[in-house]
Parts: sequence; structure tokens; C-alpha cells
Amino acid sequence: MSPINGHANDPANGSTNAVQQFAPPANDTNIPIVLTPTVPKIRELIASLEVPFHPSVIEWRVTNTSKGGSPRGQVMPYADQRAYTDRLNALFTPAGWTRKYTIHTSANFERSKDQRTVAKVLVTCELTIFGIGSHSATGEEFADDENAGTSAEAQAFKRACACFGLGRYLYYFTGTWVDLDERKRPKSVPKLPDWATPEGWRQGLRPNAEVASRLSEQTSGGNNGNGDGHDSSKGGASDQRESLVREIEQMERSVGKRMYRGLLKTVARVWNPNDIQDPAIQQKALAHMQAAERGFRRLDAALERVGSEPLTQILRSLKLQSIDRVDNLQTLHQIVLALEAAAQK
Repeated sequence: MSPINGHANDPANGSTNAVQQFAPPANDTNIPIVLTPTVPKIRELIASLEVPFHPSVIEWRVTNTSKGGSPRGQVMPYADQRAYTDRLNALFTPAGWTRKYTIHTSANFERSKDQRTVAKVLVTCELTIFGIGSHSATGEEFADDENAGTSAEAQAFKRACACFGLGRYLYYFTGTWVDLDERKRPKSVPKLPDWATPEGWRQGLRPNAEVASRLSEQTSGGNNGNGDGHDSSKGGASDQRESLVREIEQMERSVGKRMYRGLLKTVARVWNPNDIQDPAIQQKALAHMQAAERGFRRLDAALERVGSEPLTQILRSLKLQSIDRVDNLQTLHQIVLALEAAAQK
């Protein structure tokens, strides 16, 4: 079944994220660059990738519907993969990036909506941005869907993009209930918060984890939908949760095992992201790991300027044997600031 879409209205008021220690400055997203960027340029490009899409390219998918009464549906925003390729082309030119797909099938899975056991098509996308690096991610769809390959391919590509920060902000949405027409299409769609627009993001606005948590409580169980909600999309809430788990798991390679485990413990009080049940806590954990990733990028950039000796002295003052022993954002932030100060001398 094709997703039911709507279009975004003008943005509403946004909120500021508490995890801002390593938030990169925004930059123009329409300037192609050479294929061998400098370290400062890489930071600017990553910041530009993280800027939300323009509201005009945002569409809305119905993920849950209510039972009884007036038809109501829970909608989630998304962007077509063309929006992702347009951003990559604008920043790096078509020659500045490439992608490679690997397709295979999996063992049978039980599908929740009809309790049938069906195999899945799995597509892995490896996205490479020349001069920056590569990330891979996997998309999946039940094999009996005639568009299984196309859907899984798009999903894998967008998840790989999210590893670079492109489209990652969409994971902060938890769904909003709206009225549906007789064809189960939204009669209207929510206004995007300011942090989910390019202008608001460049002003420093970020999603607020506490707001996301409250929205999650309001929408769980379909209470705002005038009844008990059921999943009417191909993936629904379960696929969204699995996607977030994968995003979190992929961060271990970027931030290191010690930081990865430390953030899981302090933010979510778990050792395994599969044990996180609340989507808002999943998003909060992912946001902290993204902040750590940006912190390590800043650390690497400073190290290129000053060498390893200042870092050794900073770590010694904190009674740390190596940077691999850092397991929290506060300590990482302290180290990065001290190293950047040494680089300015």
C-alpha cells in the first residue's frame, strides 16, 4: 500500500535542545565544493547536512489509525529520497558522492498485521562522500510486496544519509493525531516546529527531548486518536523503533565502546539499546551520541593543529590514561575546549 501523504504548513514555534555542547554552526547548503575539503570545511559540510529540509519537500505518512468514532490518524513527516540526493548534489556535486547497494533475503518473519510468516528483502546501502568517508545502513520490506526492493532501497539510502546527519532530525518526531477523510488521508497536517525548518535550525533551535517525551506519552495507545490505535503502515511504530535501535548501534563505531556504553547507562540506564522501550529515550540517547561524535570530530581537528602532547597533558590533569577512557559528554567537552584553547595560543 502506498503511503498516505500530505504537505507541511508554515512552521510553528520550536524549542531548544539541551544537548548543545557540540552543535555545529549552520552554513549555506547550496554551494558545491571541491572533492578534497579541509578539516574546517568538513565541519561546515557536516553542519550543512544536518540542516532540515525545506518544508515544501516534507510529506506526511499515516502510521496509526483510531478505532470507532470519527476517523483519526497519527501522522509522521518524511522526505522523499530525491530531497536527500538534491542536498548531496548541492553540497558535493553529483561527482562528489556515490552509493552502492547489496540485496539479499532473510529468514521468515511474522507480520503483526495479519500474523503471516513472510520472508523479507534486505537492502544494504553504502554511501560514500569523497573526502569525508563512508557509512552503510540496511532497509527491509516483506517480500510479498510488489515494491519491496524499491522500498527497502530507499529506506537503506536514507538511513545511510542519517549516519552523516542528513535527515536525522526527522527521528525526533513522535507522531501527531489528525482527522482523516473517507480515504484515510489527513484532512490537514501539523505545522512543523521552528527547529525542523532551515531558518530555525540556523538560529540554533533544536528538538527538546522533554517535549518529545511528553508527545510520546500523549500518543502512546492512541488516546488522542479517540480510541485504541493500530498500526496501518508497512512499518509503523515497530519499524521506527527498530530503525532508532540500528542508528544507536551504529554510533558505537563513531564514538568508541567506552563512550557508547557510558551514554547508554547515563541516558537510558541500559547496556543494550534494544532494551529501551520509550521512543523519546531512544531519541535522547541518539542525540547524546551524535553530540559525542561531533565532539570527537572537533577533537581530531584540534589535534591536527597542535599534535598529541597537549592532549596528553590535558588527560593527565583529568587523571585519564587515554581519550578512549572518556565515557561522558561533560568530560569530552572539557577536553575539547582545553585542546582548542591550546591550538589558539
